[in-house]
Amino acid sequence: MADARAVDRTRSLFRPATPSTLRVDGVLDVRRPENGPTESRAAQRLMRFGPLASIYERAWRPLFRLWMGVSGPTVDVERTFAVRDLGLVDDGTSVVLDVACGPGNFTRFLAESLVDAGRQDALVIGLDASEPMLARAARDTARTTRTGSTDLAEHVAYVLGDARELPFEDGSVDAVCCYAALYLVPEPMRVFAELVRVLRPGGRLAVMTTVRRGSDVVADAMATAVRPSGLTVFGADDFTDVLHRAGFDAVEQRIHGAAQFVTGRKR
Repeated sequence: MADARAVDRTRSLFRPATPSTLRVDGVLDVRRPENGPTESRAAQRLMRFGPLASIYERAWRPLFRLWMGVSGPTVDVERTFAVRDLGLVDDGTSVVLDVACGPGNFTRFLAESLVDAGRQDALVIGLDASEPMLARAARDTARTTRTGSTDLAEHVAYVLGDARELPFEDGSVDAVCCYAALYLVPEPMRVFAELVRVLRPGGRLAVMTTVRRGSDVVADAMATAVRPSGLTVFGADDFTDVLHRAGFDAVEQRIHGAAQFVTGRKR
């Protein structure tokens, strides 16, 4: 069951009149029926396939390393990147939003990192559109125990909703991340704009996703080949340009194979 304090704090960040229902599995449901069904190509349908939630971290998630090549960072290294890029050891970071969080493995790691850094007011919110993924996330978080510390569930909440229309107020979170997901979601640039919107001034953003590499012919062929599955391959400047136009500073891009890590601080 979800921790009532984490749920209440999460609801306090929502825009006024945002409908929210606390499901029996402890997930806050903010979906709006009038929005209709989301785009459903192969990649999106796979994320809603129940059994995938149980093998996501061990099998599906590491497949993204194929995009980065043999020298690319492991999932554990990606986590250390996120802690650094999101400024989780800084005194001003306490509320983190993990968009397209899947079964919550990354969400829990971010929460543990904040608590270990002494942030007893830490709250990490995982948002996803997949019911099976979030059900697994809520179960695993409830089972997580920490020796000599508060229960991790006090610092984690999960929201079932559409990343294209985040329920949060403008500038309501200290840090926001979206790792290994933007290439899967419908309307990814609209989602990215929402990440920018909900971030407070001075807050940090971090994403990891695909990037076009090689000659135009090769890059175009790769993008065309994966498009029918619902995957998107992004241009090298797609996200950095948005951040610069939005007034971000400390914008950084690191490329590993056909994957990119992009981070920046909102002025």
